[in-house]
Amino acid sequence: MEVIIKQDAEKVSWEAAALFCRQLREKPDSVFGLATGSTPVRLYHLLGEMAQAGELDLSQATTFNLDEYVGLPGAHPQSYASFMREHLFAHVPVARWHVPDGMAGDIPQLCAAYEQAIREAGGIDLQLLGLGSDGHIGFNEPGSSLGSRTRLKTLTAQTVADNACYFSSPAEVPRHVVTMGVGTILEARHCLVLAFGERKAQAVAAMAEGAITAMVPASALQMHPVCTLIVDEPAAALLQRREYYRWVYENKPAWQRA
Repeated sequence: MEVIIKQDAEKVSWEAAALFCRQLREKPDSVFGLATGSTPVRLYHLLGEMAQAGELDLSQATTFNLDEYVGLPGAHPQSYASFMREHLFAHVPVARWHVPDGMAGDIPQLCAAYEQAIREAGGIDLQLLGLGSDGHIGFNEPGSSLGSRTRLKTLTAQTVADNACYFSSPAEVPRHVVTMGVGTILEARHCLVLAFGERKAQAVAAMAEGAITAMVPASALQMHPVCTLIVDEPAAALLQRREYYRWVYENKPAWQRA
């Protein structure tokens, strides 16, 4: 796992945008896995600005979102389909984009079809991930199987509380989601994880330097052959090897830089 420490969230987002640009230069018809929540918003806005400036082209790309709330139609303002339209797809033309259907009548069939669609697209080239304060990725809560596939999950009380700020009250937050599994995520060719702020410091340390355990689903990424974790200074505060990570980044050969 490559750990990159930047001064603040703005610089983290720019570094992530550079990785998206590199991926598109190398493969214009790349398949991207995308995340929602507050973490990637600035990144998506940067990608939109780059596209409008002619510096980035997603017109041949395919995207698959990690998850969606069960029981919210795609037009609901708090659905992840609406989130993606607002923050990215309205500003950057994408050839094909996919978000799980939260209103599907047969959830197991939906999940199987989503997995099949990813396979038929050739697999995910670059998977963007946020990191939950309890170490979850996607909606794979602590205790999730590290080999899990796209499926229905019940949210923890902590995740419901974390997401309540997007709804009028915690009671309105859906209790179930469809999410890619940890095993699905691990099949991406490159995983890119972003984390900001002191509140994520414990999860960052557990993910990058702790034991590999289902109680910290993101720790499974230690086994991934190409995983990049980009964090700001507050999120890096509990990393034991942070000075080494800085040294490695500063001394990367030119061909490894985004």
